[in-house]
Amino acid sequence: MERFGPALKALLAFGLALHLHHHIKGPTVDYAGLAAAAAASWFGIPGPGEPVLIALGIFAARHNFDITSVVVVAFLGASAGGVIGWLLGLHFGRRLLTVRGPFERLRLNVLARGDDIFRRHPVLGILLTPPVMAGIYRVPTGVYLATNFAAAAVWAAGIGYGAYLIGPPVVDLVNDMGLITGIGLVVLIAASVAGQLVRRHRRRGHEATPAER
Repeated sequence: MERFGPALKALLAFGLALHLHHHIKGPTVDYAGLAAAAAASWFGIPGPGEPVLIALGIFAARHNFDITSVVVVAFLGASAGGVIGWLLGLHFGRRLLTVRGPFERLRLNVLARGDDIFRRHPVLGILLTPPVMAGIYRVPTGVYLATNFAAAAVWAAGIGYGAYLIGPPVVDLVNDMGLITGIGLVVLIAASVAGQLVRRHRRRGHEATPAER
């Protein structure tokens, strides 16, 4: 657990800063709900984080509410959800996928392909898949934490301040981002599979050439 110390300390520091932030207003349950929704979204459960963050961003604009506190809470929740998902994948996900049983060969092939994708494009893999996948494919601690925190900050600030400044139209932007992310994931997987097929074809060609001679 020592290697996770910096991440936990960082989250605690942000939590302490939030606690000391004297501009926080409104009922605590709003922040707790936002943190839980953000954590759930970044853990891999689709849906709850963005609507709650958008609603509170719009509420902050209409009622002179402190939007910075909303963004910080969303960032903390998202960061924590990402770390929890990654840790679960790291400690349990690979073990479950490699256990003997039905579809064992298929599962091992999926692991091998995923290892190749995350080895070549770790940051893209982190951004385009649920956190548990980064854990399963053993993304290095430093790479994962840095990417997770940066992405959580961009997500919280982009959606939170976007809702605060422009209101409901930010919903359409979030939906477009989701579509773009999905397309990016498909392209990444397709490129990896195509690369493997090309390499396999070339390898077979090299193996067949001496025999023909």
